[in-house]
Amino acid sequence: MSKTTSDSQPNRLIHETSPYLLQHAHNPVDWYPWGKEALKQAKENNKPILLSVGYSACHWCHVMERESFENNAIADLMNRYFINIKVDREERPDIDEIYMQATTAMNQGHGGWPMTVFLTPDQEPIFAGTYFPPTDKWGRPGFGSIVTNIGEAWTKDQSNIVQQAERFTSRLRSALQPASALAVGEADIENAVKQFAHDFDARYGGFGRAPKFPPATSLSFLLRQYHWSRQDKILTMVTKTLDGMATGGMYDHIGGGFARYSTDDEWLVPHFEKMLYDNALLARTYVEAFQVTGLKRYRQVATETLDYILREMTAPEAGFYSATDADSEGVEGKFFVWAPEQIREVVTDEEDATRFCAYFDITEAGNWEQTSIPRTPKSLETVAQELGCSPEELQNTIDRVRPLVYQARLKRIPPGLDDKIITAWNGMMIGTMAEAGRVFNHQPYLDGAVRAADFLLATLSRPASHLWRTYRNGKAHLNACLEDYAYAAEAMLDVYEATGLERFLHQAVSLAERIVEDFEDREHGGFFTTAIDHETLILRGREGADGATPSGNAVAAWALARLSFHFDREDFRTAATNAVRAYGQQIGQVSRGFPKSLMVVDLLLRGPLELALVSSTDDKTYEQLRTAVNSCFVPYRIVAYRQDPDVETSHPLLTGKTPVNGQAALYVCKNFACQAPITDPEAVPRALEHPQATTPQPGKTPQALTTQGLPGHATPQGTGTYVANILASARITRPSSHGYTSLGSTGLTTSRIGFGGYRISLGIDDHRKALEKSLQEG
Repeated sequence: MSKTTSDSQPNRLIHETSPYLLQHAHNPVDWYPWGKEALKQAKENNKPILLSVGYSACHWCHVMERESFENNAIADLMNRYFINIKVDREERPDIDEIYMQATTAMNQGHGGWPMTVFLTPDQEPIFAGTYFPPTDKWGRPGFGSIVTNIGEAWTKDQSNIVQQAERFTSRLRSALQPASALAVGEADIENAVKQFAHDFDARYGGFGRAPKFPPATSLSFLLRQYHWSRQDKILTMVTKTLDGMATGGMYDHIGGGFARYSTDDEWLVPHFEKMLYDNALLARTYVEAFQVTGLKRYRQVATETLDYILREMTAPEAGFYSATDADSEGVEGKFFVWAPEQIREVVTDEEDATRFCAYFDITEAGNWEQTSIPRTPKSLETVAQELGCSPEELQNTIDRVRPLVYQARLKRIPPGLDDKIITAWNGMMIGTMAEAGRVFNHQPYLDGAVRAADFLLATLSRPASHLWRTYRNGKAHLNACLEDYAYAAEAMLDVYEATGLERFLHQAVSLAERIVEDFEDREHGGFFTTAIDHETLILRGREGADGATPSGNAVAAWALARLSFHFDREDFRTAATNAVRAYGQQIGQVSRGFPKSLMVVDLLLRGPLELALVSSTDDKTYEQLRTAVNSCFVPYRIVAYRQDPDVETSHPLLTGKTPVNGQAALYVCKNFACQAPITDPEAVPRALEHPQATTPQPGKTPQALTTQGLPGHATPQGTGTYVANILASARITRPSSHGYTSLGSTGLTTSRIGFGGYRISLGIDDHRKALEKSLQEG
């Protein structure tokens, strides 16, 4: 039996790189990191595993640590009964994904962090939950009681517990088996827009009720649909939400950047942790919104956010840090809130202090727990009128005072910094930096993107285009997951299209080929979370729906689709199509849960605009043309550059493209068929304004993504044999012939759900007609 360690004696976590694991390195709990040693100990000692999963910026993770993991009595119980394993969910998304599925299945769809899962020595779930108080209260069992009860039950009734865990794991595997691939197309895109409209909060913006998470990817999807349709109601959903987030307390008005989410409907009270991925996704959406609307406030939010990242979240090595905590001095939000007297201590001029407090809603009564979260609920013009000054005077005051308040805030004890560098999240921020640098023609963003991309390729790469997941203090380790490869590939593409540095384009291709080679589910389509040579877990996870970030499956499909057009790679296009169609059934049911996948569908159906910029040496018109292109919102595009005619290029789009009479030229193409080259920068916006006018026309059959069917045709004997094989399969835990029937008078055996992906029982006329056509034509 393990002995309880004292506060002065660190446990095994002291050798880890994760700040979250290091936070627990002096707990009296005999913690192990996930790995061979812990799993071996569980089997050899026949002890169940207590798996605790969290992350460094998680408020309730800190609470549970203080209440339970630093409690010697509870630690003694944990050490007596279990092998205790602590996991940073950000380092091991594969483990987190599997056991979050188990947690939500055991808790009526509820999950979260800290996540606590009790496992057999074979890693199969026994019991799962999230935060537990140390003792019985609030109608929740105390953690000490749970540990004791499960530990005692294991000693008395182990065989029954193992059998139940095996059955539950078998059900979990079955639930994660992908459904039959279905076509996905324009109808699903239209359904998603309708679902967003149904859930839209017209008063405050966002979708649904509190807590409200920033819907960055959904807004990017809607911006594209507005671009095609010009429906004001779609743009209103976007702008109302962007304005609500940017004026509320979820946005850091003093230092820039966004907190994780809002706890209320009006975006006032955030959960104060700041995550790199939220700021990457949101900044990109504000960049796009600026392009679409021309509103300077969106550019301001984007630049303030990215300036914050470069200033506070960038490592000396050039990568981007992961997160900052919600708590400082043990109090959530203390670092970020203000009272009027605190502003007056910083700003000696009373009028300046009064103006600043009025604009940012900093009042004596406070807007949250007797203190004030800075926000801007009233416009500059309205506040100026109330104060009896001009908007210009008020803006001048804000511009002078805000840096002083920021410097004063720096003297406070800051929230904890999670300074590990995660490949996937860096990919997101690299892409956003590159895109913002391109659109705003801002060299510091381009430089930041290139430096971080080079750091990723030099430090987080392994031979043959393999990647590491995480880096900290000079050590890169842990095999990367699908999202790491997908976001890294997307980032390399973005850096190329922003800078023209062709080496990044080739890196994107290498990463895409690694995705297809190591992650593709060749039987069902789509991509697994882990590579083919990854550590064996109780199941090989896969996920299609978007969550806090777009799913790895969708981003992989996005990168592959874009590259398929850069190089006319049909293999990439097919893999991207299959990745989306693998989740066709779920997309048909909850379209708004797959905005990134639907953007892939939109791209593949419409095809991108192909832009080739070519120049002779030292041609000033080249930069003018490039600036004109970058100012336009072109949702689906590929861009290729040739600034020096003496430098060889392998990009197919540049073949045969030359300057015109010694002048730089822009070639606007579609399917490699080009219009007359443009040499006048003023002609660019008109050429790019609405070049892909493929909005569905009334009466036109909606397009959909399909794949090439198998040759031949169905026969009674063939379908009968196919079903017999399914029923005999060892993977089917409860085979039943009642799931199949005859298809009319054809003699074919079919599932009662449908045939060949056609859901005829749902009354979908298109499906019935397609089925009839396929039967008639063999």
